[in-house]
Amino acid sequence: MICFAWITSRRLAAALLFLALPGIVLALPRASSVPGGIALIRLGAVSGSASPSPPRAWFGEQRVLVTSEDGQWVAVLGLALDLPPGSHQLRVNVGGEEKILPFVVSAKNYPEQRITLKDSSKVNLSPADEARAVSEIAIIQELKRHWRDADDIGINFLLPAEGRLASRFGLRRIFNGEPRSPHSGLDVAVPRGTPIKASAQGRVLAVDDYFFNGNTVFVDHGNGLISMYCHLDRIDVQAGDAVAQGQRIGLSGMTGRASGPHLHWSVVLNGVMVDPELFIAASRRLR
Repeated sequence: MICFAWITSRRLAAALLFLALPGIVLALPRASSVPGGIALIRLGAVSGSASPSPPRAWFGEQRVLVTSEDGQWVAVLGLALDLPPGSHQLRVNVGGEEKILPFVVSAKNYPEQRITLKDSSKVNLSPADEARAVSEIAIIQELKRHWRDADDIGINFLLPAEGRLASRFGLRRIFNGEPRSPHSGLDVAVPRGTPIKASAQGRVLAVDDYFFNGNTVFVDHGNGLISMYCHLDRIDVQAGDAVAQGQRIGLSGMTGRASGPHLHWSVVLNGVMVDPELFIAASRRLR
């Protein structure tokens, strides 16, 4: 975790203040300040007010999730896979005063993955399919930038399906010998028809059938945190529905571009895809 300010207080006093905060988050994701990872940046002590207002933070033009832990405000910053390693800056507004906080992103080399698809039309697209895919990518990019202020956000995620963790986040993928975009999520190997559950409480932002992702559900958890569930055989929710953590939102399948039945699960923070495994406690990860 990257630290910029520290407070000294007795453990009990800090705990009581933490419990009094609105929208308490019980667990933060693991820090991994690499492309595709998460930087946890401490912003300073929480006010002693009964209803303290969190600082606002931006990375570029995108708002960043800010929550509290141990009496400190913490920015939970998603780092894009294509973010260059090196020094970067987070812009923060605390009580009307703007600050620039530097942080460092380290390099990471992701492994290569080669995939062979029998349906080559999912790799070498026809003009019509390419037009559809380009249009859908723009729609998904807009959904990823969605922001809804929320004070009931929970970051302690559940794995959406019980199964083996297959293709990991960030893999440099080659389909039928052709380099393609890196893997933007985590694949959970499950049979077709396996119940898929919401990782955390939230509201369904969108559902649709996409060329690459197939039947997909977006769940907005608030403050720029969004989860995606792709290649579903069936969708059991609709846009606007409130969902509880662990609620079934659909059944697994292999719709879209998929070499077999599985769940592709993605997590978005401040508009960029990050490694979903950073949100899952080791005890909840099935290998």
